Amino acid sequence: MSSALISVSELPLDVAAHEAAVEHAGAGATVVFCGVVRDTDHGRTVVELEYQGHPSAEQMLRDIAAEISKDDDVLALAVSHRVGVLRVGDVALVAAVATAHRREAFDVCARLVEEVKHRLPIWKRQVFADGTDEWVNCP
Repeated sequence: MSSALISVSELPLDVAAHEAAVEHAGAGATVVFCGVVRDTDHGRTVVELEYQGHPSAEQMLRDIAAEISKDDDVLALAVSHRVGVLRVGDVALVAAVATAHRREAFDVCARLVEEVKHRLPIWKRQVFADGTDEWVNCP
C-alpha cells in the first residue's frame, strides 16, 4: 500500500496531486473526497473559516492514514487538511483512496474522512456575515 501524500498545511490543497498520488496499476476505482468551505451553516451566512491545529495534527493524520491503509483493499491513500484562514469555496480536506473495486473505494474513503473528522486535533472557527463567530468541534 502506498501513502505518499499526507499533510497538514496552510497552503491551498492540490486536489489533482492527491488523485495522482493514489494512481496504481491495480486500481479499478479511485475515490477523491473534497471538504469545501460552504457559504452557510444552519441558515447563517458564513464568510470565512479559521482552522487551528495542534502541533501533533500531522502525526495524528499519518497515524490515521496508516491504520486505514492496513485494510487489505487499500492500494493507495492520500489525505491532507488545511489550517489557517479559508474563504468560501476553499478546500479544507482532501482524501483520496485507490482500491480494486468501487464499493471498497467508497467505503474506505468514507471511513478515512470520518476518522479524520473525529480524531484530528484541528479546531474550526466560523465567521458569519453579521460579524459574530463560533468555534466548532472543539474539545
